[in-house]
Order: sequence, then structure tokens, then C-alpha cells
Amino acid sequence: MVVQEKGASTAKLLLLIVGWYIGNTLYNIYNKKACNAIHAHWSVAFAQLVVGVVWSVLLWLPGIRKAPKISAADWLSLAPIGLFAACAHGGSVLAMGAGAVSFAQIVKACEPVYVALLCLIVPPIEVKSALAYAMLCVIVGGVGLACVKEGKGVEINMAAFGWASFANLAAALKGKLGKEVTHNLKAQKATNNMDSANAYAVMNILSAIWTFFVVAATELSTISDTWDHAIKDGAVHCKKDMSSPKCITSNVIMQNVVLSGFFFYLYNELAFQFTAEVGPVTSSVMNTAKRVVVIVASAMVFGEALDRNAMIGSAVAIAGVLLYSLAEEAGKKDKAKAH
Repeated sequence: MVVQEKGASTAKLLLLIVGWYIGNTLYNIYNKKACNAIHAHWSVAFAQLVVGVVWSVLLWLPGIRKAPKISAADWLSLAPIGLFAACAHGGSVLAMGAGAVSFAQIVKACEPVYVALLCLIVPPIEVKSALAYAMLCVIVGGVGLACVKEGKGVEINMAAFGWASFANLAAALKGKLGKEVTHNLKAQKATNNMDSANAYAVMNILSAIWTFFVVAATELSTISDTWDHAIKDGAVHCKKDMSSPKCITSNVIMQNVVLSGFFFYLYNELAFQFTAEVGPVTSSVMNTAKRVVVIVASAMVFGEALDRNAMIGSAVAIAGVLLYSLAEEAGKKDKAKAH
């Protein structure tokens, strides 16, 4: 059930959810195709963010959307948050490039665990309820079960697991350290135009800048050779079978990168708007349900086999995230009543 705030119509919320889910699902599909086509995944992540930057500018220049009016000091205050956003996005792209989309999504369900741990370490210290911590054990247990292959024991794609975990940590840091900064800027939206859409647009620009630095340090010197290799390899497969998913052309690579970038920006902006309407708890619940859609869709599109343990483990982990969100909110209400 979607809890809506005054002023948010049911039709608007449903449209935001549908757009968010479709955008996220298509992003994951095109992102995986892009990563399969060319093995320069930080460059793919950067190009996706650039698509979002171009989209924002195209809305600001003709006045379709009011451009944000923030100072140099505001940009600097947001820069560290942009760094964590860049790491979260880059980590997710590399995780899905290294392994199955479904596996990356299962590991990314562990993000609340990182959030809860950071809340105990990074000021201001936040202690969750005992029930919330218990639900974290359910999440970890579900992910652990998903990593146990029937008849084979524990089997983990360490590259995918490592990058997804890196993305979780970065996302948790972004949320923890950026909450107050972004809240203060949004509070002045009457003068600085920093509504939820522009807040995301600004963060996307900063993420693109930070990601470019990573590309420059890791892939820029070899991107031309990597591109040529991808095209030549694709041409070989095209000669064997034009219908093969490995039949890659330059147009196919660019199409997948641009579409993944567009849908990445679209779903994030819609998710930001949805959260602004209903609050973080309802948004977290809907984000949990979204993972189910992405896992099922990616398994169907890419033929990713999900054995019994993977299905049960992912279900347990996702249910744990949902219950954690509800337990966390209940704990906050109890503390508010106590005071």
C-alpha cells in the first residue's frame, strides 16, 4: 500500500512507480548488454552519466525546467556526496559487468546492512531497534543462501560480489553524509530551484566529473584499442551468426550505452520524485519490490539460471529488506513517543 502525502494524487504516484520500475528494468538490461559488448566498464558508467547531463542541460537551456541557482560553496559542499554517488554507480555497473544481473541485485539488497553499520560509526550516531538489527541477519542469511549452489557448496563470483559490496558501501555513505546537505538545499528551493529533480541532476553532474577522473586513470589510454577489439570480435561473430548476441557493431554498442544512460537518469529522477512525495520508508518498500521485477526480467532476457537456493535466498533477502524498513520506522515512532 502506498502512503501518500497531502497533495500527491494516487494517479501521479502510480505513474511515478510504473516509470521508475520500467526505467530501472530497462536500464539493467541495456547496461548488461553494453558491458557485454565492450569491456571498458568505467567508461560505460561515465557515458551513462553524460547522457543524463545532456538531458538536464536540454531541459534547462530552453526553460522547460528552471535551472538550479546554487553557489560555488554549494557545489563544493555537494562534491563529496557526488564522489560517493559516482562510486555507487560505477560499482553497480562493474558488478553487473562481472556477473549476472540477478546476482548483483541480490548482493545489492544488503545495502541496509552497510547503512546500519555506518550509523553506529559515523556521527550522528543512530541506534536502530533490536527488531531492525534482527532483520539485517535475515538479509545476510538470504544472500548467503543464494550463494550456495546445490551439490557444489558455496560458489561466489568474487568480482561481482566485491563491486556490488563497494557500491553498497558508497551508497550508504552518500545517504548518511549527504542527507543534511541536500535537505538544506532543498529547503531553499523557492530561491535556488533545488527541487528533487534538480537535486538529482546536480548530483549526476558531479558523479560524471568524478567518474571521468577514474576513467582517465584506468581506461582512457586503452579505450581506443578496447573499442577496436570489441568491433573486430563482434564482426567475427556476425559472420558466424547474425542473430547471435555476440554479433556486435559500433551502432549496437552506442545504442546500448545511450539507452542505458537515458533509463538510468529517468528511473533515478522518478525515484527521487516518488521519495519526495511519500517519504523514505514507503520508497524503500517500493525499491525492495523493484528488485524482484529486475531479477525476474533479467533472468528471462539473459537466460540467467536461478536454482532453488538462489530463488529462496533472494526471496528471503528481499523480504528481510522490507521487514527492516518497517522495523526501522516502527523504532523511530517508538523513540518519538518516548520523547
